Amino acid sequence: MALLRTPGLGSRGIYQLLEQTQDISALFGNPSRILEGLTLKPKVKEQLRQPNWALVEQDLAWLEQPDNHLITLQDPEYPALLRETADPPAALFVHGDPSLLALPQIAIVGSRNPTTSGKKTAKEFARHLASAGITITSGLAVGIDGASHQGALEAHGSTIAVTGTGLDRVYPASHHALAKQIAQQGGALISEFPPGTPARAGHFPRRNRIISGLSLGTLVVEAAVQSGSLITARQATEQGREVFAIPGSIHNPLARGCHAIIRQGAKLVETAQDIIEELGPLLHTLISEEPRTEIPNSESHLEIDAEYRQLLETIGYDPVSIDEIIAQSGLTAEAVSSMLLLLELEGFVSPAPGGCFSRTGKA
Repeated sequence: MALLRTPGLGSRGIYQLLEQTQDISALFGNPSRILEGLTLKPKVKEQLRQPNWALVEQDLAWLEQPDNHLITLQDPEYPALLRETADPPAALFVHGDPSLLALPQIAIVGSRNPTTSGKKTAKEFARHLASAGITITSGLAVGIDGASHQGALEAHGSTIAVTGTGLDRVYPASHHALAKQIAQQGGALISEFPPGTPARAGHFPRRNRIISGLSLGTLVVEAAVQSGSLITARQATEQGREVFAIPGSIHNPLARGCHAIIRQGAKLVETAQDIIEELGPLLHTLISEEPRTEIPNSESHLEIDAEYRQLLETIGYDPVSIDEIIAQSGLTAEAVSSMLLLLELEGFVSPAPGGCFSRTGKA
């Protein structure tokens, strides 16, 4: 705990110290001899000579609370895939079920400001994969992350949230209820940051390497060209993991990041089953024998009359304005507005920015 609380030391510094001595108590009992041979900054060495034991006591108090755990790199419960990465955390704080860390996982990441269709896609993919026995791992952020966790929970499957703060905090605050539900439904929240650590910009790229490092593969649902999701995808590639991406409309800026990584070698997927089949040899013991499910492009069984069908024919999968729909359908503005409302409620169309609509693939 004292090593984790030493400012500027980091995981690599902790590894270096542990290589020098297997007796950590000796380090704090007579640090000078051990510290002399280490290439650490003078400030770090000074911190090691005078540890902040008050913070350590706070961490120990957190560990005494129900369902709280600390898993160190030497612990048999430490996830094997994460240990294989170039920069594994020296320890993981866990709230919930730590045994989930050893299960096969798929990371699902994407935009914090996704389209309605993107959120639905993330939830449906997560629901299907979780139903097949795969743990869904994401970052608890708003948007695609939150939708992915929710999809897994709705399937009564397992999900892991990797945070960029200490586990006594929830970021964003709007996800307090989601974080609580994850823990209560047998999931886990994990962090390499000790309790009390606030959200800082530099924490999230570090969090992302854990998300990809825990997982057999990373799925990007929607992402801009410059985004944290693509950083996660790059880290997954560097870690030797599979990267999957869902293509989208050429007019959707949140599809461009997915298209970019597909050009770079990510596997294009249209259904959750595509991922299961790609990872089949690694997942065969967990995959249920469910029939192939097209997500979210399965055919609808709902009947709609000819006039509604005519209106749908004027709406493509790229966003189109209401004025264009009225002009192409030949219907009145009042009729189009009323029909679009019903089609949206039934899931046949989804709203897009600028007062536009696009088809969802349901019909």
